[in-house]
Amino acid sequence: MPSAGLIKAVLKEYGPGWVINRTLYSVKLRSMSLAPFTEKWYEKKPSYPKRLDIFDIDVQSLKAFLSGLSESDKEKLVSAADQACDGIICGFSSVELDYGNPMDWQLSPLTGKRCDERKKWYKIPDFDRERGDIKVIWEASRFSHFVTLARAYLLTSDHKYYRAFSRQLKDWLEKNPYGCGANFKCSQECSLRMVNALLAYAVFRKGGAASDADVSCLKDLVDRCYRKILSNFFYAYRCIRNNHTISELMGMIVGAWCCDDRMRLEKGYRLLDEVIAEQFTEDGGYRQFSFNYQRLALQDLEVILSIGAVTGKTLSEKSRDRIRNAAWLLYQCQDESGDVPNYGNNDGALVFPVTSCGYRDFQPVINTIYALCEGKQLYGSGPHQEELLWFSGGKKADAYAAEDRKRVSSRFPKAGLFTLRGPKAWAMTVSNRYTSRPAHMDQLHLDLWADGINILCDAGTYSYASDDGRRMVRNESHNTAVVDGAAQMNSSGPFMIYNWTRRESADFDDGYWRSKIVSANGYSHTREVRRIGSSFEITDCCDRDYSVVFHTICEVEKGGRGYIFKHDGKILCTFECGGEVELGRSERSLYYLKKDVTACLIVKGHGGAEIKTKITIAEGE
Repeated sequence: MPSAGLIKAVLKEYGPGWVINRTLYSVKLRSMSLAPFTEKWYEKKPSYPKRLDIFDIDVQSLKAFLSGLSESDKEKLVSAADQACDGIICGFSSVELDYGNPMDWQLSPLTGKRCDERKKWYKIPDFDRERGDIKVIWEASRFSHFVTLARAYLLTSDHKYYRAFSRQLKDWLEKNPYGCGANFKCSQECSLRMVNALLAYAVFRKGGAASDADVSCLKDLVDRCYRKILSNFFYAYRCIRNNHTISELMGMIVGAWCCDDRMRLEKGYRLLDEVIAEQFTEDGGYRQFSFNYQRLALQDLEVILSIGAVTGKTLSEKSRDRIRNAAWLLYQCQDESGDVPNYGNNDGALVFPVTSCGYRDFQPVINTIYALCEGKQLYGSGPHQEELLWFSGGKKADAYAAEDRKRVSSRFPKAGLFTLRGPKAWAMTVSNRYTSRPAHMDQLHLDLWADGINILCDAGTYSYASDDGRRMVRNESHNTAVVDGAAQMNSSGPFMIYNWTRRESADFDDGYWRSKIVSANGYSHTREVRRIGSSFEITDCCDRDYSVVFHTICEVEKGGRGYIFKHDGKILCTFECGGEVELGRSERSLYYLKKDVTACLIVKGHGGAEIKTKITIAEGE
């Protein structure tokens, strides 16, 4: 039973409406489990799909673009596609997952355990100690590797990639009866699966490879996915209210168009405008406080923007302004390397892998969203432009002029993010005034970058289904203050954080940031950061005995009046602190289900006393 404190906090922070809707959904699940005949009460039965060619992709431009990739990128693409033909895919953008050939669509390759494809979806748990995280099963059925097969087909003209697409699609339909098994548990997965299959089909169709059998299979796929989205949309819209909602509205719009369902098509666009206004702040922040999920939502919206000429509908100007601002925020919080801080929940999602850029490179989505909303690109030519070709609605990349915009110290108070930029390094700080569920306990976290190196880093996520993942949510895994026995906030399960901290102030100008937060667990923390030349001076104070934690990927050694941070033998900065410092080890996860060892400096302090830290960036060679 939940505690009285949890119930009180949830009613206050999530609202009675959310509690009622979540309870209703629980009643639905319970009723279906106890009396399976009630499932038909909740099912929607749309008309059967009539058309599939929703994506207008300039195949010749994509062919020319892919032919201009580096030999290394071409080899990587062909290798990934060859493996996908054999049932081996790169899961979570980093982990090799072998589902066999033919593929076992219910298998978790990491544990060797599988779900029963005959069991109803509502009887299958998300997390199971023996089977492991259900997300590992879902990875193959997202069909992201279908896009890889299509890209390899465009590059090589080898029909084996088409044959693998056709064979696996047919096999999936035969082995995944509607409403059963792991792959019908989540409607978002159905949306992503449907769009990836239709994207790949658009390429194979224009290349003259697709058959009538493929059309029949795809119509069956759209029928099943659209039906699942409609039947479970209450949960996404009333209970989850995050990237799932946007993904499912994307699926609703695509499915409605395929089924010539004008009423639901119009409803999808209307609700999507409403959801964008709720989920994106005016200054570009995203309600999940996660750059990973911000990218996922923006990629979903690329799909919507790309099909406007076909559906005859478009997003409102207000929505376009907000998502353009979301791309602009990411641009200002981006390192020159293309990477961004590992901010918030990170499950490795890159749902539409349509470029040769690495998972940590955010240039493709930033450039594409900005171009589609503003008519201009934020970067020069490069492999990131391929994403724009996929989602431009048939336009060529040179239809969008390049805009020379600089990264400067920036404030995004509604998003809760602030950047301080100097000539040699830059920092990002976090200070939120929460109006929706937090992702991590990362208030007053500081990220620091120089020479493309994330000197002071966020630990990341690792896994939603593990003790390590739950630990990485807490404030001791971020560069902020830790008070013994008092986390910033409280948590229940892998996702619910309650007793949200309160931001009392956030002051900012070029070179200066100061903020104070108050924890419901009985302490306050004030942090000030000043950039003076090549130095960042950090001042912390809590009203109880505390420690300030700094995580770094650098090698750390004693030197001078403090510590020296090195990377690949090169000195990046010096770290000086007047307090008692303990050097330890910690972990960072840049990719879901992968982690590496990092260093951790812990500075001890007393309640009411300041801890002053100075980080000086080394002179360049």
